Amino acid sequence: MSASFAKALEAAHDAAGSQNNPASTLYVVATPIGNLADISLRALHVLALVDAVACEDTRHTQQLLRAYGLDRPGAQLLAVHQHNEAQAAQTVIDRLAQGERVAYVSDAGTPAISDPGARLVAAVRQAGYRVLPLPGASSVTTALSASGMTGDHGFVFAGFLSSKSGERQQAVQALAQESRAVVLLEAPHRIEALAQALSVLGERRITLGRELTKQFEQIETVSAQDLPDWLAEKPDRQRGEFVLVVHDAPVAESTGEGLRVLQVLLPELPLKTAVKLAAEITGESKNVLYDKALALKNA
Repeated sequence: MSASFAKALEAAHDAAGSQNNPASTLYVVATPIGNLADISLRALHVLALVDAVACEDTRHTQQLLRAYGLDRPGAQLLAVHQHNEAQAAQTVIDRLAQGERVAYVSDAGTPAISDPGARLVAAVRQAGYRVLPLPGASSVTTALSASGMTGDHGFVFAGFLSSKSGERQQAVQALAQESRAVVLLEAPHRIEALAQALSVLGERRITLGRELTKQFEQIETVSAQDLPDWLAEKPDRQRGEFVLVVHDAPVAESTGEGLRVLQVLLPELPLKTAVKLAAEITGESKNVLYDKALALKNA
């Protein structure tokens, strides 16, 4: 452990030592997505305090803990991955029943978002034990904060699309109808295929974050149709883990045609059907037309 992390661990105990950390509790702890310095003082304190650490990869987590001076015997590291999550959850519950504190960490970032952990959390809660989250690094919010995405309607987290070509194409077709921003994750060996699938979105902007928080971090914004060529320009651009923010769809300027079409359709059709047809006829945003339709109904 470096001297700097030794000081950080001491500061962590000073900052969080007086807080209540109840027994028989599962602590969901966010860890860095790349840069070791992106760990909270509270996380360091809790990782030192708990009786066991559940994790995706025990070897990876052991290395992480050692970097902070928190080396643990192998018996205190519990493997929880997609192939054993149900069985591992019972092991964690048995430990909580004995009054232990157990932390759960993923390989990187905030657990139970796009990795094992959600079933563990659900099982622990169903068994009547407390789940206490410790906020921290997240690749999703990290990419969004640097994307310049200015949509007023929030975003959708879609995670990893299917590795099967047909299913991936269907997902992208559905994504094309989504006016809000969409956050995707992808691995290096599949980024080319994802870029090709997304190219049908044409001029829609995509911010690609590669190796976020690491030494070779790269954040670029290009149009969807240009993304495959941009990736192909340099081999390094296809290395590392990826987060992609598909920006919110540009809102077409209203010409008043949508309102006129709604006025014709609403007396004859259900509201949602009228909105869908009006959007197809005029090209205006479904969300905007829906608000107009509600106003007409209420009037």
